[in-house]
Amino acid sequence: MDLFLQLLANGLINGSHYALLGLGFGLIFSTTRIVHFAYGPIVTFAAYTAWLISGSMGLPLIVGIAGAVLVAALLGTGSYLTLYRALERNGAPPLIPLIASLGLTIVLENLVGVLFGTGVRTLDVDSSVHFLGPVFFTSIHVWQVVSFVVIAVALGAFLRRTRYGRAILAMTDDPEMARVIGIDTLKVSIIVFALGSAISAVPAVMVLLKDGASTHMGFAAVFMGFVAVIVGGVGSLRGAIAGGYLVGLVESLGLWQIPTEWQGSISFVVLFLMIMLRPQGLFSMARK
Repeated sequence: MDLFLQLLANGLINGSHYALLGLGFGLIFSTTRIVHFAYGPIVTFAAYTAWLISGSMGLPLIVGIAGAVLVAALLGTGSYLTLYRALERNGAPPLIPLIASLGLTIVLENLVGVLFGTGVRTLDVDSSVHFLGPVFFTSIHVWQVVSFVVIAVALGAFLRRTRYGRAILAMTDDPEMARVIGIDTLKVSIIVFALGSAISAVPAVMVLLKDGASTHMGFAAVFMGFVAVIVGGVGSLRGAIAGGYLVGLVESLGLWQIPTEWQGSISFVVLFLMIMLRPQGLFSMARK
């Protein structure tokens, strides 16, 4: 039973991380219908930016996080304005932005190596261990869960209580109708790329603090964000949260019976099963 409780706690912690990645990726995908695979290297850029500010320059961690959020938002906005917007104006079919995003991913990944080097970068912070009965967790684990809760609540309030938030919801439901009723879809797209990318900086910093930043860490980030969105249901941020937690729990609890070396395959299995058994996801097009 102690092992089960520990695995359950680990699943909730990892689920918070995956759900946060799913929120950022899903906000962009559900609103613009762009499969933004360059979300991955933007996560990498955010992590290295935090390391540069708080590790190399020695400034407080909160300054590093703020810098990571700003850089991620600027890169996300720049990606849309310089690449995807041009494709939209030219009426490119859906496959073209997907291919373009893969090309942008390669460019940004190599740019990270040029600017920061290819080695793993770590940041030393106080990470004390806490116990709750038989379950143990670190301060960084607590930050992961708390950061998800704060961002999810803030994003929910923004979407429901602000004019641009309601415009995002309308565009998510029906982009064409949003244009017809006079919503500035260009401005909304810019906002979601900035906001979704800014959100990705937080889990990026958490990875930096736990495991260190590497030039290829973005692949895992965009993959888990994509899995959370598909499992939860395209068009539903609530579904992206549920998908992230489902994958985190299944991944962790699977270790109860499955050898550790197979843990990385569990998310693939969850994705394939969901595509085969319920391709619309858990909360497809549910109201967020």
